[in-house]
Amino acid sequence: MSIHPDAGKLSPADSLVNIPSLISAYYRLQPNIKQFPAQQVSFGTSGHRGCSFKTTFNEHHILAICQAIAEYRKQQGITGPLYLGKDTHALSEAAFQTALEVLAANNVRVRIQTGDGYTPTPVISHAILTHNRSQADTADGIVITPSHNPPEDGGIKYNPPKGGPADEEITSWIAQRANQLLTDTLSGVNRLSALQLHDNPLIEPFDYITHYVNDLDSVINMQAISDAGVRIGVDPMGGSGLHFWKPIADRYNLNIEVVNDKVDFTFGFMPRDKDGRIRMDCSSPYAMSNLLALKDRFDISVGNDPDYDRHGIVCASSGLMNPNAYLAVAIEYLATHRPNWPDHLQFGKTLVSSAMIDRVVAGLEKTLCEVPVGFKWYVDGLYNGEMAFGGEESAGAAFLRRDGRVWTTDKDGIILALLAAEILAVTGKDPQQHYDNQVSRYGLPRYKRLDVACSSEQKALLKSLNAEAVQGDTLAGDPITNILTHAPGNGAAIGGLKVETANGWFAARPSGTEDIYKIYLESFVSEAHLQQLEADAKALVNSVLA
Repeated sequence: MSIHPDAGKLSPADSLVNIPSLISAYYRLQPNIKQFPAQQVSFGTSGHRGCSFKTTFNEHHILAICQAIAEYRKQQGITGPLYLGKDTHALSEAAFQTALEVLAANNVRVRIQTGDGYTPTPVISHAILTHNRSQADTADGIVITPSHNPPEDGGIKYNPPKGGPADEEITSWIAQRANQLLTDTLSGVNRLSALQLHDNPLIEPFDYITHYVNDLDSVINMQAISDAGVRIGVDPMGGSGLHFWKPIADRYNLNIEVVNDKVDFTFGFMPRDKDGRIRMDCSSPYAMSNLLALKDRFDISVGNDPDYDRHGIVCASSGLMNPNAYLAVAIEYLATHRPNWPDHLQFGKTLVSSAMIDRVVAGLEKTLCEVPVGFKWYVDGLYNGEMAFGGEESAGAAFLRRDGRVWTTDKDGIILALLAAEILAVTGKDPQQHYDNQVSRYGLPRYKRLDVACSSEQKALLKSLNAEAVQGDTLAGDPITNILTHAPGNGAAIGGLKVETANGWFAARPSGTEDIYKIYLESFVSEAHLQQLEADAKALVNSVLA
């Protein structure tokens, strides 16, 4: 895809989303899932997402989803509090109030940020896990967020008692029940009025900030960062973690400067992404333009998306790090600087993450666990303390506490940001300098992702492929060493195809929302080899889709 001419630039004021109109559509438009199936509740890898203008994220959706969640937790015997968080998208505020009305009507105790503030995804996961470790009853949670999506979008995801994203069995049950409620015109949805919520004892203020911040030194070497005086620049990108950084700096005596303290539902301060849209993608150099312009003022600069489950790392020596590169560095550093971690721990990556991670883990003589796309595949391993680290190529990851116990089972952009400062403080080199060293040892990977148009029938075929459907024995001039339709780490179907050689690989997966499939490519040889890899990958996929 070509780069939009306005990528990296601010949007004109008259092009920003009309927030009153967006909120009006949330309440005014009602889904008709019989006539328009695209308006039904559908949980992807990160919950249900949509837009009120498109009648895919409206009050009726949240009423039905929250009623389904209330029924699910009752069915499962979950009687403890539900930790509820929201990010800074406009629709998150509206959906948050709707959720409270339904949950309280179902006699669910709900814990919300003291002072009605915003709560990052990892903070909800951390609260669930610490509660369930120390209390007799069992807690779960909901985060209302569409993550890094544009300002007009909304999203909601459920985190069961293990603290991480719900698995497919749970989300399928919730979606099916929610769609049944929508079909029945919400008959069966319990709801309180806003007046009935006032001073309702079921709504419990909870100091998420202090609870999370005071525990950070159990997962990050905060003293080392303080002693080294690392200068840290933070762009919260208008997100839910904005008010966490000053308490972190004060509690641990860190040199942190928040360079942008704005919360704006239009996100009008955000430079446009590569396609010209506003998107709070902290792995994009275009979206991160504001912070990149300030990089020389700091040793490490960090940005996060609105729900803080992603991280963007900017090094003074080089600029914005490639997400795959930072994952490889984080794994090597943690594996060599966490003496209390057991030797048998696994290090997790998705099938579409860089093979540099494979080489680094092998060089450490550690165990790699390769899973399909979606952080849900790491939940059990992190929860049980069997997986040291789980990361995604889209700049999301989590890892264990310094003593080897679980920290979060959802992606945590805060600890990945602070880890970059710890790496510099302890080693004297920033993460990019460590990655350059890895390249000198393991080779330079060239990575690419692209979208290819295809029909819904072709998407279904690609999703259900088996290895025998692939013809040919070479890829970009190299013998094919492996053809995968299931992840080697856990045997789960990858919903597509991955083909590997000694010098490169490609993976193809159908999109869950568009008539395209995504191709991920990586070469350890050259740009020309990557181009040949792309041509051969397209030809191979087309041959099985024909």
